[in-house]
Amino acid sequence: MGHGTAGACRLPNSSLLEIHIDTDRAYLFTLGKFRTSLMAPSKQANERDLFPGALEMMILQTLKWQPMHGYALVQHLKSRSRDLLQVEEGSLYPALQRLLRAGMLKADWETSAANRRVRTYKITPAGVKHLEREVSSFAQMLKGISLVLTPTKS
Repeated sequence: MGHGTAGACRLPNSSLLEIHIDTDRAYLFTLGKFRTSLMAPSKQANERDLFPGALEMMILQTLKWQPMHGYALVQHLKSRSRDLLQVEEGSLYPALQRLLRAGMLKADWETSAANRRVRTYKITPAGVKHLEREVSSFAQMLKGISLVLTPTKS
């Protein structure tokens, strides 16, 4: 049995959640996939889908902080996740299009600092409301998972 480490996070409108992670396992997240392995992260790992809506929730939260173009979103998600999330264009842009069609984002063409034409995405009021609901739902799910994974005191 591996040693556990605890991590804590506070989500909006929720209590503090404490998660215990088995440190013998290496975790690597890729867009749309969750890979877990008993081997080092650089070795082959099994893949499982992340829960539906995870990418969209992260996009909306990021754009709530600041409007961005697609490449900046990829870099931000990678950086904020300490390189645990590897977002590929083949997943990011379809998610952005879904959010645009649903009215949760709007986009404008602008010129980047490198003098290139980029499409900058901004969250809409509908997107903010949707994000709040999704974060609340996610917090409840995470709390339930945490309760199941936490050893009971006997």
